[in-house]
Amino acid sequence: MAGELDLHLFGEGRHEKLWQVLGAHVRTLDGVCGTAFAVWAPNARAVRVVGDFNQWDGRVNPMRSLGSSGVWELFVPGVEPGVRYKFELVTSAGALCLRTDPFALATETPPATASIVHESTYVWGDQEWMAQRRGADHLQRPLLTYEVHLGSWRRVPEEHNRSMTYRELAVSLVDYVAEMGFTHVELMPVGEHPYGPSWGYQVSGYFAPTARFGSPDDFRFLMDAFHRRGIGVIVDWVPAHFPRDDWALARFDGTALFEHLDPRQGEHPDWGTLVFNLGRNEVRNFLLASALYWVEEMHVDGLRVDAVASMLYLDYSRESGEWLPNMFGGRENLESVAFLQELNTVLHGRHPGVMTIAEESTAWPGVSRPVDTGGLGFGHKWNMGWMHDTLAYFAQDPINRRHHHHQLTFGLLYAFTENFILPLSHDEVVHGKGSMLGKMPGDRWQQFANLRALYAWMWAHPGKKLVFMGDEIAQVAEWSHDRSVEWDCLLASDHAGVQRLVRHLNELVRAEPALWSGDFDQSGFQWVQANDAELSCYAFLRWPCASYPKARPLLCVANLTPVPREHRRVGVPRAGRWEVLLNSDADELGGSGTHVGPVVESTNLSWDGMSHSIEITFPPLAVVWLAPEEGARDHAVGAP
Repeated sequence: MAGELDLHLFGEGRHEKLWQVLGAHVRTLDGVCGTAFAVWAPNARAVRVVGDFNQWDGRVNPMRSLGSSGVWELFVPGVEPGVRYKFELVTSAGALCLRTDPFALATETPPATASIVHESTYVWGDQEWMAQRRGADHLQRPLLTYEVHLGSWRRVPEEHNRSMTYRELAVSLVDYVAEMGFTHVELMPVGEHPYGPSWGYQVSGYFAPTARFGSPDDFRFLMDAFHRRGIGVIVDWVPAHFPRDDWALARFDGTALFEHLDPRQGEHPDWGTLVFNLGRNEVRNFLLASALYWVEEMHVDGLRVDAVASMLYLDYSRESGEWLPNMFGGRENLESVAFLQELNTVLHGRHPGVMTIAEESTAWPGVSRPVDTGGLGFGHKWNMGWMHDTLAYFAQDPINRRHHHHQLTFGLLYAFTENFILPLSHDEVVHGKGSMLGKMPGDRWQQFANLRALYAWMWAHPGKKLVFMGDEIAQVAEWSHDRSVEWDCLLASDHAGVQRLVRHLNELVRAEPALWSGDFDQSGFQWVQANDAELSCYAFLRWPCASYPKARPLLCVANLTPVPREHRRVGVPRAGRWEVLLNSDADELGGSGTHVGPVVESTNLSWDGMSHSIEITFPPLAVVWLAPEEGARDHAVGAP
């Protein structure tokens, strides 16, 4: 039950375990077992709790008001876990409305909408993972992320094409991610949501994993399974907006409670949703507690915050006259900025090693810079500019790429201004955009060669990595939330070759500190050949940071035309033999098998401003990685 301190902290927006006070909690009071219910509805005339225990009759269990806090509470004897319930409210206008619990820890499976009393009995087995997480520095580790929509990763066609459960995914998905060598998964939103085609981005349950795939403890089982295999879990989290469903958060107590009253602030024009009123202490506290809940109670290792750009700008997707300026007359949403800074300060302060990642597509400065220097405090930011430029370049017919050469070099001008993640996410393979393979020009062979080159280029480029499920097998069709990834395509050798490439890329990145230790440091990157637009060739070096003195540099060369470039000379910083670590044109990956290695001997002929050089063939539509043969690799230190 809520105490005076609880109510005081809630009123100030500073109750960091609010889910333990509001909602439904199994308790024993004076020797009587039951459930304590509490809900925030400050403008309601009356509130009652209804459910299976009282035949949904609001006359039976009226709740009592806790004064100016706006909280109503009641202990109901005999109510056990698994019981369905809602709150029945009488608005100030006398209208009767039925609402789900904003703090519900479990829900019915949609389209049903009742909340469910839940008490976890799960016993975690990831203590070793959680202990090491506190000291994790994800800026100085490989971060190789596999983005997943749980409902469509792998379906069960023998059972009416149903989605897999959390416990089934804890075997098949966990095994697959481990086998492929990814360090993390990123789950598209798993909070309860009424509308499946929203993919989870229109959330109604900010404390409840969706019941579509099982219970909250089943979800815990999935998190535990990932951690026991050494895989981190990032979850998409949506504080920017929520749906208008009249049984959920919208006009919760008959007034604009969680949302702004003025539609110029409270309605989102793109998604038909409502915008949280972050100027209200209790609303900020609701969202802050949600973020902490997923990290503390569900052992989530990171939150990818969705649609940050829409939070930062008052005029986002709005025309003149459709938005209200801030107190200084500007377009910046000062309340959102303050909330995001508070979110990151609290999360990183309470849980060192937990990641926060911003999906932010504008040039807002300092998104991934510390709050005390004026930044928003995120650990990472998605690099949407890199994604757009790179996909635009690879979509060009190779004969035209010479006119677009610097779409691949431009990103290096700002690559170190933020802690960037390079995302090839679900957004790039839906709504008519086609699959990753479908974006590639040319005949079938050229499409696969282009895609392998794109991935090899991306994995060598500064920045952490993220790809969406299906991308790693060159799925033919664009993604659909109601069908499985096209696993059958792996029967074809070219699809299997792309999968083999991605697995090998992950292995190499984890083994070579040059490919991750300097992701956010300008000194970790050096152009060798950046301006050969006529032949569409590139070469650059990745250098390990000073913390890895025994690690070797890595040379990446690319030829993005279908014409082999023979006897091509490239400057290198070291004498001796350079071994070929990767050739995206290799036979076993589905390429033409153009011979490059396995080793190339350097000469003391200076080239590209360097004291030594090598002469190799650049294979067609391919990327090649080389490293000094004598350089000692530091496999263990810092690698997961």
